[in-house]
Amino acid sequence: MSYVGPDFEPPQPRRRRGPLTVALAALVPGALLGWLVYETVGGSGDDGGSGQASVRSSSPAASSAPSDDAKEPSASPKPTATPSASAPAASGPLKGKVVVIDPGHNPGNFQHASEINRQVNIGTNAKECDTTGTSTNDGYTEAKFTLDVAHRMRTLLQEQGATVKLTQDGDRPFGPCVDERARIGNQAKADAVVSIHADGSGAGNRGFHVILPGAVHAGAADTRAIVGPSRDLGERVAGRFVAVTGSAPSNYIGDGGGLVTRKDLGGLNLSTVPKVFIECGNMRDSKDAALLTSGAWRQKAAQGISEGIVSFLRG
Repeated sequence: MSYVGPDFEPPQPRRRRGPLTVALAALVPGALLGWLVYETVGGSGDDGGSGQASVRSSSPAASSAPSDDAKEPSASPKPTATPSASAPAASGPLKGKVVVIDPGHNPGNFQHASEINRQVNIGTNAKECDTTGTSTNDGYTEAKFTLDVAHRMRTLLQEQGATVKLTQDGDRPFGPCVDERARIGNQAKADAVVSIHADGSGAGNRGFHVILPGAVHAGAADTRAIVGPSRDLGERVAGRFVAVTGSAPSNYIGDGGGLVTRKDLGGLNLSTVPKVFIECGNMRDSKDAALLTSGAWRQKAAQGISEGIVSFLRG
């Protein structure tokens, strides 16, 4: 996502968070190896470090993951009132767990400027309903990227027995708004929610970062109960993302540990269940864009995020 939008303002001035970097390093001993591979091959989507995956499958569903040129889902004439339904959960270690995946933005937002620009209450203040998101210089949209990764994650997590819901599946003309995205996770009583994004920063800015909720207690927002578990979720997602994709933490946001805390995002401020955002890379940098547009790399991204969720839910 670009930081020029409703729910995505520039982050607050950086404060040193040395302990976060230490925590991440301790969590994932293989992260350094992944980072070295990343630098050595220039971030190649096919050659990034894979780590030891805990989310595995030999089923036909896993081998039929969306291809690079998968079509964007078409929008239905009316918004849906409920999140995209999950297929029946399989037996597995996550049986009984509910995961909500929030694919950032919507492919149809471009055609609905007035609707997504309307103000909604995010607890502390009002912001626009949503944004169009960003895109690569060649026009591959963030909305298409987030939906593709979400589909891959859904397959992986369902194979572990989780019940998986999507906040949108390209099945509505626009949105949902940021307040509704939070509400979907809350109403599902989700055990974990991850919002999928890609950034729109300047060329040369590379890497991923996971956004954690800060402690907010104002208006309709009260994140105090979820700050701790969300940090745990975020650290595990960041750690497995490094290990599986070989991607480095952001070189332009945060202090090098891949973790950033924010208090200005409605999707986090209004959540009552553990939730994080992940910016998987910078769509405006050519090297990161080469990863984000690779189906093979998106599969690694989906696996890394999913492994982090599994680790969090299994404790």
